[in-house]
Amino acid sequence: MSVSPYDISGMRASWSEMSNFTEGWYESLQSWRMELLLIPAVIFTALALVADPLLLACVLLSRALRQETRYLLLANILLSDTVFLIINLANLACNSLGVWMSRPLCELVTAASVTAYCSSILTITLMVADTYVAVRWPLHYRDRLPPSRTHKILVAVWLVAASYPVSLMILMEVLEESAPWRQTVCLVLFSLNSRGKDMMVGVNLYFFICAVLCSSLIMYCYTRLFAITRTSGIWQSRYSRARVTLLAHAVMMLLYFGPGMVFTAELVLFHRSGVSQDVSVWLSTVNMSVLMLLPRACAPFLYGLRYREIHHTLLVLFRRRRLSQVAVV
Repeated sequence: MSVSPYDISGMRASWSEMSNFTEGWYESLQSWRMELLLIPAVIFTALALVADPLLLACVLLSRALRQETRYLLLANILLSDTVFLIINLANLACNSLGVWMSRPLCELVTAASVTAYCSSILTITLMVADTYVAVRWPLHYRDRLPPSRTHKILVAVWLVAASYPVSLMILMEVLEESAPWRQTVCLVLFSLNSRGKDMMVGVNLYFFICAVLCSSLIMYCYTRLFAITRTSGIWQSRYSRARVTLLAHAVMMLLYFGPGMVFTAELVLFHRSGVSQDVSVWLSTVNMSVLMLLPRACAPFLYGLRYREIHHTLLVLFRRRRLSQVAVV
């Protein structure tokens, strides 16, 4: 049985103990045959990686769609999800096969995964805010959010999403000894917890503040939207477009925010000495292989294909391709 790295005092656990801990984690993965969860992970990732680039191309190739803030925000979600899916699947495959990974590379994978995940969450929050602004100030909407301003907002989203994980990565590279070490399993859970209990206070505070701010803004916007539109008659029909749209957004936000809550539970349980390691292995693997991938597999269909303009653009692109093939023949 490996020694828990959290028995060590100081700002962070020793990397030798963390390396032993990852070996114990890999043995638990093998004993429970958790590599079988690669099957749903590959399926969800394949669905998303087929649909996401297609919808992303529709937005980027259409001048009309590039002028709409909602489509630019959708494109950023698709881009963030694509980056996350590629990194996550490669990491899952390496963990299942027991591929040794150096500490700097694992730190880079952790920073990139957290950045892509946070970018998706922040962009979803901005999509709700964008809908509120469009309904609240319809006559001044284009003046308040022109495409140039939206581009700057998206750049700011990536900078905000990357600031904390990249800062932590740089900090650990500066504080850590120069000799690199390798580990059999690379997880965001390990990388964050390896900072030590003192540093974990800042990590938990970061995720807590982000979750509270995003949730509060979403609840405020939806409450105000309902108050503004309740007398317009769009909510009277049980299957009205407004109800279906609200339901789709609610489901997607639940699917996106849910794995974050599960990850918070992982951080808490990871410090509990009475919790079996097998419980942590199951919870972390299911979250990374299924829960975090489910919303990204559904997003292109619940978000992208529901827009009539994107659906029309897809038909135009396929029609042009079919005509070009016929002309060549």
